[in-house]
Amino acid sequence: MARTVVIDADGPSRSYGNSGSGLGLVGWIIALFVLLLSARSLANFYIDLEWWKELGQSGTFNRMIQFAILPRIGAALVTALLFFGLSSRSQFSWRWRLLASLGAGWILASLFFNHLTFLRWYGGMGAAASNDWRDPVFGLGLDFYFFSLPFYEMMLRWAMALLLLGGVYAILRNQFAPLRMQLEAMQGGTWDEMGALDLGRIFASVAVRGVVAAALVLLAGQVFLGRYQFLYEEHGFLTGADYVAVNLGIPLVWLKVGATLGAAALVLLNRWLIAGAVMVLAFVAAALVPTAVNALNVRPNEITLQRPYIERHIQATRAAYGLAGKLKERDFPARQNGVFEPAEHQELLENVRLWDWQAFHDTVTQIQALRPYYVFADTDVDRYRFADGRMRQVLLTPRELDVRQLPEARSRWINPHFIYTHGYGVVMAETSKISSDGLPQLLLKDAPLVGAAGAPKVSRPEIYYGEAVHEPVFVRTAQPEFNYPSGTENVHSKYEGGSGIPIQTFFTRLAAAVSAGDWNILLTSYLTPESRMLIRRNVLNRARTLAEFVIWDQDPYLVISKEGRLVWMLDGYTAHNRHPYARPIRTGFGTLNYMRNSVKATIDAYDGRTVLYAWDEADPVLGAYRNMFPELFQPAAAMPADLREHARYPETLFRVQAEIYLTYHMKDPEAFYNKEDLWDIAGGGSSNEGGSDTAKPTYLMATLPGDKEANFILLTTFTPRNKQNLIGLMAARCDGGRLGEIEVLQLSKQQLIFGPNQVSARINQDQNIAKDLTLWNQQGSNVIRGQMLVLPMDNQFLYVQPIYLQAAKAPMPELRKVALAFGSQLAYADTYEQALSQLSGTRVDFAQATAQAAADAAAQATPGGKPAPMVPSTPAQGDDRFMKAQEHFRRWRELTSQGRFAEAGREMEALEATLKP
Repeated sequence: MARTVVIDADGPSRSYGNSGSGLGLVGWIIALFVLLLSARSLANFYIDLEWWKELGQSGTFNRMIQFAILPRIGAALVTALLFFGLSSRSQFSWRWRLLASLGAGWILASLFFNHLTFLRWYGGMGAAASNDWRDPVFGLGLDFYFFSLPFYEMMLRWAMALLLLGGVYAILRNQFAPLRMQLEAMQGGTWDEMGALDLGRIFASVAVRGVVAAALVLLAGQVFLGRYQFLYEEHGFLTGADYVAVNLGIPLVWLKVGATLGAAALVLLNRWLIAGAVMVLAFVAAALVPTAVNALNVRPNEITLQRPYIERHIQATRAAYGLAGKLKERDFPARQNGVFEPAEHQELLENVRLWDWQAFHDTVTQIQALRPYYVFADTDVDRYRFADGRMRQVLLTPRELDVRQLPEARSRWINPHFIYTHGYGVVMAETSKISSDGLPQLLLKDAPLVGAAGAPKVSRPEIYYGEAVHEPVFVRTAQPEFNYPSGTENVHSKYEGGSGIPIQTFFTRLAAAVSAGDWNILLTSYLTPESRMLIRRNVLNRARTLAEFVIWDQDPYLVISKEGRLVWMLDGYTAHNRHPYARPIRTGFGTLNYMRNSVKATIDAYDGRTVLYAWDEADPVLGAYRNMFPELFQPAAAMPADLREHARYPETLFRVQAEIYLTYHMKDPEAFYNKEDLWDIAGGGSSNEGGSDTAKPTYLMATLPGDKEANFILLTTFTPRNKQNLIGLMAARCDGGRLGEIEVLQLSKQQLIFGPNQVSARINQDQNIAKDLTLWNQQGSNVIRGQMLVLPMDNQFLYVQPIYLQAAKAPMPELRKVALAFGSQLAYADTYEQALSQLSGTRVDFAQATAQAAADAAAQATPGGKPAPMVPSTPAQGDDRFMKAQEHFRRWRELTSQGRFAEAGREMEALEATLKP
């Protein structure tokens, strides 16, 4: 290799790099090594591109790549040009200097340049203002705090890092290098003798003064932006700018900005000591004066001076978490005692959820798995309108296929990729129906799928996309797919959907093999010209890939469409931590102080068709994303009506809102300041060992005050802090046009209403119940107490607790008893209807009532309107004496529990008289 050598008369020869134009052998080896390292990344990129094409979102993918890469490349190029210019007198060749500058630029841009921050800022500029909230201090909207402020802060940090690194490099190279050469040339001189003079000359140089002055100007910009941080300060009793910050802290920021800019000017004039003194005095004054005023004037008069700022904090926090606008608070004049009238609440009582989802899940896993490789990943609560027109609450769980349960079959490559490709069917049961042996009455079950009369029809039971999946799988191949077991044989099928990446070309197969790290994809002979590769079959992963900037709920749920297709529904959230004056809260996805359920997604379980819907049009964060990716989101109105019927209020958001409401139901600043009325989430009343005592929000059918029929809601209950009595209920509506409305029923503080744990304690104290529970726990079985349900009925509450019995060696809970409480009355029976009969003193038979309603409807439809024959009633225990005896027995138990033994004795005598033949 030819090299240019320059002979310096004053020193040794120096090489200034390769004068050739080629890369050379080393360069080619490095290039080949980089290509091999990047082969998988290139293959992944190609497969990703084909996947986005499959979903019809190529434009979105291109824009995501542009906004993820181009801004960072731009920042890296600016940095690289600076370092390349500064290294112009380096001994290395221009190629190596350019490569090093590009590397340094990319590292610096990666450290300080966040593409999501840039994306939000860019998208927020073009998005129409959809939220009219403005902070009360600066009068700026959420778009500034969510998009502009983080972007400005990011750019200032990047500019400061660029300036300091570039400036320090230039100073070291251009100033200290000559000093070192002088010292080397000196005979007998020392650093101490020469260094002080030269260092003073260095600091007096224009380059150093320019760099420091520029850094001070950038620091002034950061100080100026720092004034907005007062809106997020924590003061114990409020978050945000308080009296001291508004009247002193924020005005003094201008003092610090002026001092910093003045110091920059003084540095340019080489007045270093004066510049330092100006800055120290300004920053010390800005720190000490507010502290002194707060201690001497504000603290002695805190509640008076801070009142308006506490009001701002309360209002902002409620707005940030969606507790303003659609939240309706009302007083609920609850009574402890009253008459239980089941006939007036038949729809509510018929849909009471007797099966806890965990108990149902464990039981179904035992009776409906069919084969070891079938799993039920999750169980969800939903509601369906059946063929008879009645709305029923159901539990539904999909039967998915887990190849990990087939270790031997999985060891053969063809099985997980070509044969065992999908799950099959669902299991559905009404939440309130129990068989005679304590098991759920299944509406949809088995394989092939069997449905009860009136149950939803399923036309496509195969589940290719779900929660328990593996990938990749290949469909439309020469190998038939396993569909479901039938006796000792297996039924096979062939995929008829349109999803998947076409894999017929050699290049696509090569890319898939490199991407998956599996050369069998390239070598197999089972692939045909029609074959497709299915990837990202996990519905959560699928949604995350489409919209990484959305926080996706961890609980997808499956619904059955009108056409009989299985469709997954997912809730997505937009969140931020920059809402002024709002209290932050820690969640499973970080600390935030703003949250919205802005997105809902549907994913077809068979063909993977994925649609994202913009659910909250007023959310500014979603508005920015929609502006950037207009093809990605459909309007909420575009969701098919049959799927919208199954949209629900998400539990994750509801939990956050309930946690905030524990404190922020107090709107009076003085009460809030003194924390006079703090609440807790009510206990679950389960009393199970090892379980959490806090009740989980529950989906159920209930009738809220003012409603004429039961609605599907998400409900949680509150108690006063460190007490057990009920103080409030929060309910989020899930049906129709009222989806998203939240109602809070606030109970009187002057009257005691039992909470779930108190009702549970009453159940424990009942002698008959305690005897049964003790006996069962001693016979090798486990008693499982279900979560206590609290249902508002008129001005009272019905408490429902299912009691399950589970064998110690077989996790298959059976519902054996039901405990009910209504006011001071307590009922305990083998079945739910028997327990209702005890409470009411009249026989409750939902089957008979339903049949009678059907007969009445048929009578209205008969020509001439002739009445239909009455449905015969089956008398309990043979005659009406049973009802009278039941009422006497109920009264005897109630009086005995109250210690009124004389009256209880009279009821026992009446009971005996009633039962005499």
